Amino acid sequence: MMRPRTKHAVPPAGDICRLSAVELADAIRHRKLSVREVVTAFLDRIEAVNPLVNAIVSLRDRGDILREADAADSRQASETGTLFGLPIAIKDLASTTGLRTSFGSPIFADFVPQEDDFFVERIRDAGAIIIGKTNVPEFGLGSNTYNNVFGPTLNAFDPALTAGGSSGGAAVALALDMVPVADGSDFGGSLRNPAAWNNVYGFRPSQGLVPAGPDFEVFHAQMGVEGPMGRNVADMALLLDVQAGYHPQAPLSYEKPGSFLEGLATPSTGGRVAWLGDLGGHLPVEPGILELCEAALGRLAGQSFVIEPLLPDFDFEALWQAFVTLRQASSGCALQAHYDDPSNRGLLKPEAIWEIENAMRLTAPQIRAASVIRTSWHRTLLSIFDRFDLIALPTAQVFPFDVTTHWPSKVAGRPMDSYHRWMQVSAFATLGGCPAVNVPVGFDEKGRPMGMQLIGRPRGDLAVLKAAAAYEATLPWQVGA
Repeated sequence: MMRPRTKHAVPPAGDICRLSAVELADAIRHRKLSVREVVTAFLDRIEAVNPLVNAIVSLRDRGDILREADAADSRQASETGTLFGLPIAIKDLASTTGLRTSFGSPIFADFVPQEDDFFVERIRDAGAIIIGKTNVPEFGLGSNTYNNVFGPTLNAFDPALTAGGSSGGAAVALALDMVPVADGSDFGGSLRNPAAWNNVYGFRPSQGLVPAGPDFEVFHAQMGVEGPMGRNVADMALLLDVQAGYHPQAPLSYEKPGSFLEGLATPSTGGRVAWLGDLGGHLPVEPGILELCEAALGRLAGQSFVIEPLLPDFDFEALWQAFVTLRQASSGCALQAHYDDPSNRGLLKPEAIWEIENAMRLTAPQIRAASVIRTSWHRTLLSIFDRFDLIALPTAQVFPFDVTTHWPSKVAGRPMDSYHRWMQVSAFATLGGCPAVNVPVGFDEKGRPMGMQLIGRPRGDLAVLKAAAAYEATLPWQVGA
């Protein structure tokens, strides 16, 4: 299968920008490349490409970045950080000390945090050079990256199409070689969907593996997680090694079981994969998606995986409504302070207001009932993982759509009753607290990319990454754009 050429008039990336993050870190460590050389190459690439797609925002002054690179070169002998010298842009939903963090909202258009999120601090401590932020939808709501602060991010392959979201800027920056590796976050598919739509990898870790915060509330908000994105599986493992691990201010976090990158050195031995498809017709899916995924499963079967169709016995509509309730109780309540402020309410997009107003109507029994359904789904997943090693699902139910369409009103002829109903396929891993990786599966006849989720048992992150690496070895096309 040939990878379609991007429709953006972008020059080919130079040799340095095409190196993987693992290769770049090794080249810097062994003084084959200086930090200045690496950072300069990526800044030049951003200057040439970013105006076409708007993936990176709040880019720091070039002189300041290069002075940081020179300082890194001068102390290199004493540095051991695994990300030393790598330029990274942080998703604009994460706080970065001294660097504007807008959350895609006019309310925070000029906000400059005084502390890092926990995982950002770890990235700095690992020696990375933070050069800017990656664009997001307002407050991360919806899988189309646009906002009134920076505007839309365009798909890496087609300027008419959405990049997905909420990690849309990160996925496009990766696909067009503007950064070597990227962070993202995922509540309802935000690490997976944009990765699928830009032909890269995105990994949603198990709940608690990457500590969330600091935040006002650290016990209830369980379903959103931070994680890595990459142009290959090893690069994601490199970043995950830095992000993961217990933090005392994140009580739901836990110690990582070891190095994920080192764990990839031992190949996957295969296993059994449950293919859920469209859940027996429950999920409306745009034509062409299931066929691409099934072809991808055929490649995985060549790597000693046995694929078996499965339709779990579960009320999937009740499960979706539980997801909606728990999301409103988390995200909607978190945003209510802006709604209650008359000067800010008019600055909120309709999807945010919908989450907030529905959250205000929730009762404690409704929230508990949703959590009971979630618990039942978790038990169902555990029973599936007694028989299977992985679950496979499409990453998205539609191909990337027109960037000016905020969200699809219909999928395969069926009406969508909310701004995120069309992303229902991403909720199953979220509700189970499971690790899930998007792997690219190819393109339709219009050149639109698609991906597939490989979902593993809770805390089985390394097994999922190994399976993704086994699949990666079968790809007949180059990842990225």
